[in-house]
Amino acid sequence: MRRILIITVAVMFSMLCSCSENHQAGIANKEGWVSLFNGKNLNGWEVLNGHATYEVKDGAIVGTTVRGSPNTFLCTKKHYSDFELEFEVKVDPPLNTGVQIRSNSLPTYRNGRVHGYQVEIADGTGSGASGFIYDEARRGWLSEDLTDPVKTKAFKSNEWNKFRVVCLGDSIKTWLNGVPVADITDSMTPSGFIGLQVHRFRQEKPAQVRWRNIRIRELTSPKSAEK
Repeated sequence: MRRILIITVAVMFSMLCSCSENHQAGIANKEGWVSLFNGKNLNGWEVLNGHATYEVKDGAIVGTTVRGSPNTFLCTKKHYSDFELEFEVKVDPPLNTGVQIRSNSLPTYRNGRVHGYQVEIADGTGSGASGFIYDEARRGWLSEDLTDPVKTKAFKSNEWNKFRVVCLGDSIKTWLNGVPVADITDSMTPSGFIGLQVHRFRQEKPAQVRWRNIRIRELTSPKSAEK
């Protein structure tokens, strides 16, 4: 009996370790979701462009401004084309930030400047543009309905906000706290990395932005995005 108990405990321990390793390695679950952030470290990510700092604290990625630094990006080393992305974010009210999707950093474009589609994140008491699509370091705003009263009030100041993004072919759609925000058609860039932006900040006192529960599901058809 004792031998059976020891074997059972060993098997259960092995299964738990395997699950933990799968989570950290970014292995998809049965629904196809992969965690981009394991809650412990920044494995799989790299900092590009500016000098803002990123650290893991209390299960979240914390980005902190550095006065005088240009926009800074914490980017996935892997590139994605068609996908569904979900994340939660909380940002200090003075700070403007965003999440890059299908973005790139190329030596042939402005000496490696991060550029591409960005899901805007801005405090609702400020610009109220959270969830709309901005083309970072290229064409500017791609969303046209920036004054819609329902969409501009979806962001909750000083709270965690949940974003959902679906990129499929030339379609890019976003939701903020369950409210549909962006719905654009654009085919300029079909693939690229995911990037967490800390915007340049001129105030002397640093500001912070936090991300958590970042996960992605690669898509193959319109039906897969409806699940």
